Amino acid sequence: MTDHDVAVRLAGVRKVYHRDGRTVEALQGINLDIPRGAFFGLLGPNGAGKSTLINILAGLVIKSAGTVVIWGHDIDRRPRDARSSIGVVPQELNIDPFFTPRETLELQAGLYGVPKRLRRTDEILDAVGLTEQAGAYARTLSGGMRRRLLVAKAMVHRPPVLVLDEPTAGVDVELRRQFWRYVARLHADGTTILLTTHYLEEAERYCDRIAIIDRGSLIACEPTAALVNRLDRKVILIAVAGRIAEVPKALTGWETSITPGGRLAVVYRPSRARVEDILAAVRGAGLVITDLSTEQAALEDIFIDLTRRGPSTDTPHATVAGNV
Repeated sequence: MTDHDVAVRLAGVRKVYHRDGRTVEALQGINLDIPRGAFFGLLGPNGAGKSTLINILAGLVIKSAGTVVIWGHDIDRRPRDARSSIGVVPQELNIDPFFTPRETLELQAGLYGVPKRLRRTDEILDAVGLTEQAGAYARTLSGGMRRRLLVAKAMVHRPPVLVLDEPTAGVDVELRRQFWRYVARLHADGTTILLTTHYLEEAERYCDRIAIIDRGSLIACEPTAALVNRLDRKVILIAVAGRIAEVPKALTGWETSITPGGRLAVVYRPSRARVEDILAAVRGAGLVITDLSTEQAALEDIFIDLTRRGPSTDTPHATVAGNV
């Protein structure tokens, strides 16, 4: 992947903390390319190093070693240009309670040196659904509105890269949908999105590429579909005529159960078993198949599996997104 194709590049990034006489390595030589225009997911358990990495990108934490380039700007050589190329929506609601949304955006734009004639305060407020609350104190806004105000703050300087750190935590379903509609528009307009979330279904639905970090190491980085396909596990649900009280002996070679709806649920590994063999065993038990469906492994399954095992022995310690 050429420099022109990369929105964010991390090369050998390490972060070491010294606490109570101990050395803690929060990031262990992270190598990662995030393509321009990507909707990129960064997942990992609590304490994995995600927040440290994001804070390095935001300029809030100083890395111990390595190189970070944001939109072509090295954060050490051109820190102002790098920071102007990224907007970060943090987990914490860091909003002055006595400022209105309009005042908040005007102040943020001023901090980034955006001339008044180029500010888009009303446009951004409308985009995040806060026009009616533009003159209200931030302390009177609901949690969902404050979350959207954080997104608005991150967009005042038109950054080409937007980092969303657990953006929908504590947001109700309807506001979450509204939030994702707005983010989808930003992405469609060319904004590169970097998302961290504990809602794995959100990552699976929106991200085109996902990296997983665990204990400071990058253990996977692949297109979302390829990552989901990595877990060699499928479930076939088989409906049969009549009622079944127990699993047929012919299916004891597979992990089989009876669902509350009376279907046979057979877990199998596609690399080692054929669907036809399972169906033949069902018919051999004297059952008549009336319907069937399959379920693919979910991202949550892969996440749990990978973070339990740690880095794969078949791949480099840190995988560069552009080369996977």
